[in-house]
Amino acid sequence: MAKNKDYSERPQQSQLSRESWKVFQIMAEFVEGFEQLSGIWPAVSIFGSARAGRESPDYLKAEQIAYLLSESGFAVVSGGGPGIMEAANKGGHRGRAPSVGLNIELPKEQLPNAYQDISLHFKHFFSRKVMFVKYASAYVVMPGGFGTLDEFAEILTLIQTGKTRRIPIILVNAGFWSGLLEWMRNTLCVSGTISASELDLVQICEEPQEVVDAIFTHYESRGFEPSLSEQEILLEL
Repeated sequence: MAKNKDYSERPQQSQLSRESWKVFQIMAEFVEGFEQLSGIWPAVSIFGSARAGRESPDYLKAEQIAYLLSESGFAVVSGGGPGIMEAANKGGHRGRAPSVGLNIELPKEQLPNAYQDISLHFKHFFSRKVMFVKYASAYVVMPGGFGTLDEFAEILTLIQTGKTRRIPIILVNAGFWSGLLEWMRNTLCVSGTISASELDLVQICEEPQEVVDAIFTHYESRGFEPSLSEQEILLEL
């Protein structure tokens, strides 16, 4: 006997129409991001807490890292907001390469910082995330909260699964990250949910120049430009 289906909770047609039209808004975010960022290569994406004060050691270190990267020819990409994001854009803005902010609209308003040479605005986290990865030659991860951990896990997953090319993932401040890495080593590796070799995707640096040197060391035998096979991977990102 056929079951009687209850359609009482089916979304109204007007809601379905709104959701369908959202596709065009999402497309627009991708198109604008691709057009604005395709010329910033090579670039480094920097992440960290929005709550870091301007006099905090992490803020000052992020600013110096971004400045050295910019002077070395790397566009600096941040989330465009306050804290470490502001520090990254500020340091990049002082240097010779572009300072880029990928701003996100949040229920609690995030005001763009004042140090962005290129400023993009997103409603959707997923399209913004693609922009962080697609044009990055490295990830620099400062101490941060859930958003920072999310971006860190995202790039690890994409590289682990072969959905993006391998790039340096640099954690800054061993004291902040050591507990997480120890848990990964003693729990994830031991339980078999990751392999020990996958922890080699991550390295820790303390000093700003050390971060820059680590990125150049990664690319010294191959150059920054993606290979043809890597270009195909990035196309499908």
